[in-house]
Amino acid sequence: MTPVLEVHDVTVRFGGLTALADVSASVDERQVVGVIGPNGAGKTTLFNVICGFTKPTSGRFSWNGRPLSRHEPRRLAGLGITLQGLGLFPRLTVVENVMVGATRHVRTRLPGAFLAAPRADHEEAALRERALDALAQLNVAETASRLPGELPYGAQKKVALARALVSEPSLLLLDEPASGLSAGEMRELAELIGGLRERMSVLLVEHHMDLVMEVCDRVVVLDFGRCIATGTPEQIRDDPRVLEAYLGDQVDDTTGGVADARG
Repeated sequence: MTPVLEVHDVTVRFGGLTALADVSASVDERQVVGVIGPNGAGKTTLFNVICGFTKPTSGRFSWNGRPLSRHEPRRLAGLGITLQGLGLFPRLTVVENVMVGATRHVRTRLPGAFLAAPRADHEEAALRERALDALAQLNVAETASRLPGELPYGAQKKVALARALVSEPSLLLLDEPASGLSAGEMRELAELIGGLRERMSVLLVEHHMDLVMEVCDRVVVLDFGRCIATGTPEQIRDDPRVLEAYLGDQVDDTTGGVADARG
């Protein structure tokens, strides 16, 4: 099986600081992969490199088995991204925010230009219907006509996720999707991510270990910019290198595994 995404020996340096050192990872088709690690491990840097937001010092990428000579978000039509900062447009309604995500080249356009661009009525109706369907999947369809700022944080995160899902990406990238969610909202998120593997691959950077261990098929562990372990949640939970990296964090004494992580 050809991986949807492969990262080969990626190094990122900021001046004299090495944020990532020869990191390799992959995401297979219909697989949920988690990236974890203590504070400063390089999780966010790896996420930004994969998204194309940060240019690596060295390394290679493959997308569906084909090498990427220029790694930019707009060149990856099958990529869906949600960011920890949400990135919702405050002056667009919820449904308009999600409609923006349904356009293939949205990241090269301003939202105002998107809404002002001439388009057939049937095309706009189809986009709106897709957006409403995505909101309904996340149980926030009733917020469609409201502005994002009028919603609680958990609902805003669902809108951002709907915007990423509406284009049916082959790979969905999630940056700290559980941050700021209640226990109930986190259970909903776990069920959603678990169901997504029927339609797409998922890569998530997350510090809520319960969520990672529940939904991921494979986990990549970073520490000081290096990959120190890769394996199933069961293998990672009992890996001595992982336990050592998390010394000082909360460790589950009953299972010997990592119970939580430091962001």
